[in-house]
Amino acid sequence: MAHFIPEPYRIKMVEPIKMTTREQREQYIREAEYNLFRLRGEDVYVDTLTDSGTNAMSDAQWAALMLGDEAYAGGKSYFKLVEAAKDVFGYGYIQPVHQGRAAEKVLFPSFLEKGKYAIANLFFDTTRAHVELAGARCLECCNPEAADSQLRAPFKGNMDVAKMEEMIKEKGPENIGMVVMTITNNSAGGQPVSLKNMREVASVCQKYQIHLNIDAARYAENAMFVKMREPECKDMSIKEIIHAFFDLADTFTMSAKKDTIVNMGGLIGVKDENAPYILNIKANCISYEGFYSYGGLNGRDLECLAVGLYEGLDESWLRYRIGTMEYFGERLDELEIPYQSPPGGHGIFLDAAKFYPQLPYHEFPGQVLAVELYKECGLRSCDIGSYMIGNDPDTGEQLKSINEFTRLAIPRRVYTQSHYDMVIEAIHEVWKRRESINHGYKITWEPPILRHFQASLAPIE
Repeated sequence: MAHFIPEPYRIKMVEPIKMTTREQREQYIREAEYNLFRLRGEDVYVDTLTDSGTNAMSDAQWAALMLGDEAYAGGKSYFKLVEAAKDVFGYGYIQPVHQGRAAEKVLFPSFLEKGKYAIANLFFDTTRAHVELAGARCLECCNPEAADSQLRAPFKGNMDVAKMEEMIKEKGPENIGMVVMTITNNSAGGQPVSLKNMREVASVCQKYQIHLNIDAARYAENAMFVKMREPECKDMSIKEIIHAFFDLADTFTMSAKKDTIVNMGGLIGVKDENAPYILNIKANCISYEGFYSYGGLNGRDLECLAVGLYEGLDESWLRYRIGTMEYFGERLDELEIPYQSPPGGHGIFLDAAKFYPQLPYHEFPGQVLAVELYKECGLRSCDIGSYMIGNDPDTGEQLKSINEFTRLAIPRRVYTQSHYDMVIEAIHEVWKRRESINHGYKITWEPPILRHFQASLAPIE
């Protein structure tokens, strides 16, 4: 019997949710041209489209908001954030930006250009886009265990180090602009990366003198998994594990809208405070984000971020967070519903290819399942599969993802067990009628990059 872990917090404010009928939801998704990003938020009952910026801030964060120094340059809120981030990550230079994709836009051009490659355990959507916008191309070396959703392995987010070194030799070390370690590995299902694997990747990067960057959006959840699953780390604090990881890299880019539990914010970190490319970071930040001491954020955002950096490290919170995903997974196991197992840190990734084996990847089974779940109960989720990955930037051909997932990314401190139970029941109803789906979706319009945010789709009749 699945056991729900008690919340390490209590609720002080509530927000009413609009209730809709199935008939209304079918109309809403049709008007949105079957793109869940284009739904109105008010027409969604449980919103798991993303866990980015959708979190509930704490009383301490709301109190800190009132202390924001809104000076354009050199505000005290900036120095408070820098001090907290240096303490948490152990890095010499910290640059605030407005979110994770801004961090990529500001940092990547210092290392990537036409003719260069970036290698990752897997790229998420905006990271892939900013590699390509810099003129470079993406290479992926994910742990092959991630392709088997039913295999229960502790670190399915790891880099395939042998494959990574083969790619470096094939392309030439001088042509590899950077290696990106995504922790946790979002596209693999929120799966963690081990400290052992991080050390192996760092060793290869040092051998070939390649820049190593951490995509640190869910660094705290990854550290908690490491503490729970890697024997040498069981007696280490979360902050000690984070330092052990980040000391192996040269830089990090981070969306602070996840593990730092804020609604807006991001960071770039540089280990060497004298690194020459810090001047490029500052120049790009001023051009794209604003002056480097606010990075596109209000002073009050900087204050909330400084508090959230520490709240995100709390072990009782992290055990609850991961325990919630385990509860969700145990309920799905009882119903024999396939998902990326064991559950990841920030959500449940339903295996849409196993829901709809009759659908080819170019009819987007992950998107089909997301639409069916919205029509069933008002749940908003998203495709993490071939629809999201898009087209080859050189040939224009549809790429095939290693998995066809429908992701339920759970916002932090927002929903209760009864919401999750309702969603699980709806998933079960959709699972029971899975064989009735004979066709997927076609794209009727798409932008050239990050298409899944805007594309129009239509059912294939």
